Amino acid sequence: MRAGATKAEVEHVVERLTERGYGANVSGSEVTVIGAIGVLDDDKARLADQLQALPAVDRVMPVLKRFKLASREFQPDRTVVTVRGVRIGDGALTVMAGPCAVESEEQLMTVARAVKAAGARVLRGGAYKPRTSPYDFQGMGREGLELLAAARDETGLPVVSEVLDPHDVEVCARFVDILQIGARNMQNYALLKEVGRSGHPVLLKRGGMYPTIENWMLCAEYVLREGNRQVILCERGLPVPGGETATRNVLDISAVAVVHGTSHLPVVVDPSHGTGKASYVATMALAAAAAGADGLMVEVHPDPEHALSDGPQSVTPAQFATLMERVRAVSAAVRG
Repeated sequence: MRAGATKAEVEHVVERLTERGYGANVSGSEVTVIGAIGVLDDDKARLADQLQALPAVDRVMPVLKRFKLASREFQPDRTVVTVRGVRIGDGALTVMAGPCAVESEEQLMTVARAVKAAGARVLRGGAYKPRTSPYDFQGMGREGLELLAAARDETGLPVVSEVLDPHDVEVCARFVDILQIGARNMQNYALLKEVGRSGHPVLLKRGGMYPTIENWMLCAEYVLREGNRQVILCERGLPVPGGETATRNVLDISAVAVVHGTSHLPVVVDPSHGTGKASYVATMALAAAAAGADGLMVEVHPDPEHALSDGPQSVTPAQFATLMERVRAVSAAVRG
């Protein structure tokens, strides 16, 4: 829209789009940008000409990227996802922390109280666990969800937890505040559509068979296309090439800069899965904070040696408290 376009002029353009059966996304602070959603290929040229003829329209331009709704071209202003008063993507560093898997009430409550005291803003914990071996601990299921909800009620921390199956989205949404799509399910399109329809905030981890940044954005597009704009991206590392065993994955810190340049969605970094070793978690958390990540996701366990899932990459509550002190210092230096 032209600078100074009135509310009525903006609404007129939106009405023209809805008359044609298309959606509209209005954004922009200094200049209003209206994104037209679902425009048919054979209608694009005609619609562009008609919109360009409106006096308050400055220019009509196509979004050239394959992902449309997630792109900065479509929405110049950054998306801020607000969950129970916690704002993710507003320029501050939001830390999500907790156990890889919920194992018991005592274990979860111990960690929840500790991470809150150290400054975490969101509690993470797995009720359903996708495991390579069918004989490994698969999570506590609904009982784990109920424990997460109880921990939220006591601490006030919103909860993020992974959902594995489209049929479980409804029950998970009743107990948790952010639905996590794990790396193994990044390209599970049926699941992406279902969490999109849920209207619940979604944390989408990078992974799958083809974990390029473009494919990651296209997976986010599945959620956005269902009308759910509350999407958070999570970088958690790429497969290690050549059989290297020093780390579990290769954590792509550059993804933070790439995403911020190409998308309006917030991006957090998971140094726990990114390295697979507790001794490296703090260093990579500091790197992510320095790179301008919108948040961190850190696995914390009171007794990593006896953890039922991902013990080697989990830090203790004491280690997490030290990590938070260092991360705050780096974040303050980078963000002024």
